[in-house]
Amino acid sequence: MQKNKQLCRAMMTVGILLMAACGNTSDGSGAIQNKNGNSSNEVTTEEENNNDIVETDIQDNNEPNEKEDTSTSEPAEVEEEATTSLKEKYLQQLDDTKKEAEGLEATDSSTYALKKVENDRWELWDELLNEIYGVLEEQLPAEEMSQLREEQRNWIKIRDDSALEASHKFKGGTQEHLEYVAVLANLTEDRCYELVQDYMKGL
Repeated sequence: MQKNKQLCRAMMTVGILLMAACGNTSDGSGAIQNKNGNSSNEVTTEEENNNDIVETDIQDNNEPNEKEDTSTSEPAEVEEEATTSLKEKYLQQLDDTKKEAEGLEATDSSTYALKKVENDRWELWDELLNEIYGVLEEQLPAEEMSQLREEQRNWIKIRDDSALEASHKFKGGTQEHLEYVAVLANLTEDRCYELVQDYMKGL
């Protein structure tokens, strides 16, 4: 039994060695045959490689010209798309805010509830106005921003005076503050549209 095991191991080892030797021999003989019998393939392959190199050189010579042509026009196009999309983004945001403001409803018909709605509406527009103004501060040239700053100060004074004047119609009444905040909200909404339309067009 022991001899059978040893004999079996020996045969397996010899078989594995033969298989390994056959694999190497066929690879070696195949390589010799390829060298002797297919020399024309090698020449063809060399010619193809040379053609590939020439084509690659031609393509490489053409590529810089294409890159130069696009490099001069690309920044302008990208900048135009970026500013167009910035203006479009804020026009969309204005529309969304308008819908949100119109969707605000009083919980009841009391003056307090109506004041709350108008105050919330004003806060929506004031927040958006500040955001738009911040974007313009980053985007506009210094001289134009200086003019806008002065214009904005004047606008705030006119807005507050207009709201106060409108509220005087109800002086001492429960509607006085309601009218004041409603006018603030309306004028702030208008100003948001003005800033986007007038100042973002040049960006």
